[in-house]
Amino acid sequence: MNGARALWQRVPAPVVDLVLVAVAAVDVWLNMWEHTRLGAVLAALGCVALGFRRRFPLGVFLLTLPLALMQDVAFAVLVALFTLAERSRDRRLLAACVTLSAVASSTPWPLAEVDRTMTLVFFVYGLATSVAPVLFGQLLQAQQDLARRLAEIEEAREHEQVLHAQAMLARERAQLAREMHDVVSHQVSLIAVQAGALQVAARDADAREAARTIRSLSVTTLDELRTMVTLLRASGGNATELTPQPTLADLRKLVDSSGTHARLMGEFPSHVSTPAQRALYRTVQEALTNVRKHAPGATARVELWQDGDHAGVTVTNTPPTRPSLPLPGSQQGLVGLRERADILHGTLQAGPTAEGGFRVRLRVPLSAD
Repeated sequence: MNGARALWQRVPAPVVDLVLVAVAAVDVWLNMWEHTRLGAVLAALGCVALGFRRRFPLGVFLLTLPLALMQDVAFAVLVALFTLAERSRDRRLLAACVTLSAVASSTPWPLAEVDRTMTLVFFVYGLATSVAPVLFGQLLQAQQDLARRLAEIEEAREHEQVLHAQAMLARERAQLAREMHDVVSHQVSLIAVQAGALQVAARDADAREAARTIRSLSVTTLDELRTMVTLLRASGGNATELTPQPTLADLRKLVDSSGTHARLMGEFPSHVSTPAQRALYRTVQEALTNVRKHAPGATARVELWQDGDHAGVTVTNTPPTRPSLPLPGSQQGLVGLRERADILHGTLQAGPTAEGGFRVRLRVPLSAD
């Protein structure tokens, strides 16, 4: 049943209307035995009017009504009643149209002496015949209303699920922001304070410089933590869009404050897209962080370069001059850089050098987005 209905719904509406007009015409030709020229014109007009039943259901019904005078059961009248019932919610109008159809079908044509008993019988018969398409039309209308209501309920349910997921994510981000603010920020603040005290108290120049670097890095880390906390609490709001992102203009400051013996070489590539600048910056940041953690005393060289419609950066460090301390790490830094490079349709190469150092090389399109 559902398959046949789906197949019927795929038939174009003009084709359906044309078939109904043809069937109504055949019905009139077979059942209207006695007709005048006026009757033939009215019958033809009623049949042709079915082609406009979707736009003017009431007008089409009135045009097909004369057919009920000429036939016992007129196909065109039943189709017009069905269409009107499917598209109208006025029960009084539908009742009046059913009554008109029954009266027309029970009225003798051509007008002659009226047999009241037979007329009443024909009226009841016509009333029952006219009610059937109206009931089917109202049933189809109720089914369509129910389908729309179910679709609205399903859409509201999906929207509610999305809102619930967003609320859960917002709570998790708020909890993470609190933990970062209360724990991580507090500990980094203590590091900055202790480094400042060591910088003042230390007599050795190298120790003071090391303390100054630690304090500077701690302050920078605190600023980045505050930015991250703001982003997490914003939960994807406007604050996220307004947060400034690092560009190549910030690269020299990054190298100078990295806490390593690093040099910035090469010229800044021209016309680099914002995502590409961010990728270059983050690559240098991660590479210098790894040098500071895993290669104490090493020197690093940060080289910017441009190759046609691609830009890149190469960070190379020498072997460490003293043993490194065991520091916690997630081993995800280079993985994240490779994912960022893949998104921008670039390449990232990382590995040890022949001299015992390490090299990280990123190459991305200038117009990467």
